[in-house]
Amino acid sequence: MTDRPTTQTIQYEYKPGHFQASEPNKHNVETLGAGEMILNMGPQHPSTHGVLRLEVVTDGEFIVDVVPHLGYLHRCFEKHAESLPYNQTIPFVDRLDYLTAMSSEHVYVMGVEKMLGIQNDIPKRIEYIRVLVSELNRMAAHFVAIGTYALDIGAYTPFLWYMRDREHLQRLLEWASGSRMLYNYIWIGGLYYDLPVGFEERCAEFLRYLKPKLLELQQLVMENKIFVQRTANVGVLPLPVAIDYGCTGPMLRGSGLAYDLRRVDGYSVYPELDFDIPIGEGLVGTVGDCWDRNYVRVRECWESLRIAEQCLERLTTDLKRTRDFDPQAIVPKKIRPKAQEMYVRGETSKGELGFFFRADGRSDVPFRCHCRSGCYHNLSVMSEIAKGSMIADLVAIMGSIDVVMGEVDR
Repeated sequence: MTDRPTTQTIQYEYKPGHFQASEPNKHNVETLGAGEMILNMGPQHPSTHGVLRLEVVTDGEFIVDVVPHLGYLHRCFEKHAESLPYNQTIPFVDRLDYLTAMSSEHVYVMGVEKMLGIQNDIPKRIEYIRVLVSELNRMAAHFVAIGTYALDIGAYTPFLWYMRDREHLQRLLEWASGSRMLYNYIWIGGLYYDLPVGFEERCAEFLRYLKPKLLELQQLVMENKIFVQRTANVGVLPLPVAIDYGCTGPMLRGSGLAYDLRRVDGYSVYPELDFDIPIGEGLVGTVGDCWDRNYVRVRECWESLRIAEQCLERLTTDLKRTRDFDPQAIVPKKIRPKAQEMYVRGETSKGELGFFFRADGRSDVPFRCHCRSGCYHNLSVMSEIAKGSMIADLVAIMGSIDVVMGEVDR
């Protein structure tokens, strides 16, 4: 009979440098000025909206510098995409900006379809369904952005009301795709399935319900005196700085530039739809401040509602469902593009999302797949717009950027 092995307790011994295993700080004691100190906000802090660490250099209550530290949510998206067939990557695309998964799928699928040369063969009903679900998802993402931003400022009721109405959107998207957030609904060459019977009528009913609610929520947040005082003239992003840093989406439009890829590139059926591009106007403060960025998101909810109504009108008139309609009719069985390089971009709720593909022509797996994240570029301007602000305003500035770390780290 052999003796049972004995367990040995290993006592941890601290050695200098153990805590420098992660990314080191940009600043240290030697570089600090008189009266300055370093504060870490995150990566477990509610106002960072994810696992983001901000290295904040302060002088009393004022911010001298802010350095974002990334990498806490790195999921190797690009290496996954380079080891799987094109169609099997779509579930990973969902997990980039998991609040706007439909728009991310739409952009990715458009890129592969262009490489295959079938972008003009997609039936109009499929294109209108894609735009419909993307705009519903855009509203749901903005509801999270506006609701949690109000919560950061200190208003609890708007968050609950926005989540209440977002739940209706989530249920509609779940009814269409079978999933609440990560859909895998938009496929290369088609859709997972046609809209359920009665979906158009139920969706139109919800949009009629939503119109007065949007007006009520807009008055509750944007016209609230405390919200205005906390966001107006705070975190001002001048337009030249926004352009230099590659900011897109509400960050760029909040600084006064009407740049929206749905209009600029005119992809899918967006050229056939009527909608406006809201921009920051400095109504209560300075153009490009926190209030303007949130104002753009509020106005975009109205425009997404208009687009959804137009899609429903087309889907219930000249693009009605037919018995022989198959949303997977031209979905390719084998996806093997010719040797080429392709970059495709689209407008999500956070800005420009782009995919660069390099195909070798011999495999159904991309040789290279790179993702251009709007959130990453928007976050990079943090240090520019936060310098000179107070520590309490850093929470307001961070919330106005509306980052999703799943897309920043990828």
